[in-house]
Parts: sequence; C-alpha cells; structure tokens
Amino acid sequence: MNQYIAKQPREIADCVSAYLQEGDLEGITTLFHPECKIFFPPDQPPSEGIAGAKSAFAGFIDMRPTIKSDVFSEVIIGDIALLRANWSVIAPDGSVIAEGQSTEVAKKLDNGGWGYLIDCPNGPPNLL
Repeated sequence: MNQYIAKQPREIADCVSAYLQEGDLEGITTLFHPECKIFFPPDQPPSEGIAGAKSAFAGFIDMRPTIKSDVFSEVIIGDIALLRANWSVIAPDGSVIAEGQSTEVAKKLDNGGWGYLIDCPNGPPNLL
C-alpha cells in the first residue's frame, strides 16, 4: 500500500480519500491524531482515538468511495490548524453517499504530516 502524508492541513481529506479508494483502513488512521475526537454521527457521542477513526470509516471501506473536499478556510498557527470545508462522499457509480460542511482542527503528527485532532463533518456539535 502507498503512504500518503498531508503536507498541508487542507490535504488531509485528499489523503483520506486516496486510502479509501485503496481500501486501506490502517492508512486512513495515519491521518488522525492519536487523541482525536470525531463528532459523527452528530447525534452520538464522539468516536475517540485511532479506534474511533477506524470505526468511523469501516463502513465505507468496501465501497471504495471518493471524498471531495473544498476547503474554503484554513488558519495555521504553529502546529495547529483550523479548517472549514464543503465535502461529499461519492460512490464509484457517481452517486452522493453523504455531504456536509465541516469544521476541523488539525495538528502536526510525529511523521511530519498533518492529521485531524477534532473532526466535525457536520460542523461543531451543539452544547447539551
């Protein structure tokens, strides 16, 4: 399998998409910080850590979809970044499986690339 490293925060989703298309769940987890939280689905408690990243993407692996991400805001301060993007997950037949507007916090990883620390595919969760 290939190794994809996001050299800029805005490249993380493209790297995730490349791993999805290869069916490489372990590869996808390399684009998440070990202490990450993933707020998806938005009405459920967040998934946490590498195990949470695996569970968030496991259902998509067999489909091998493409993620299209249009990052329209990227603020980088040192080894932390804030991203906002319009995204969609597209099946091989061209149909849209899911879409939304995300807010994410990315952090530099030990491998020198960037990974998601806080992933909110449908925007930040509401306070309870």
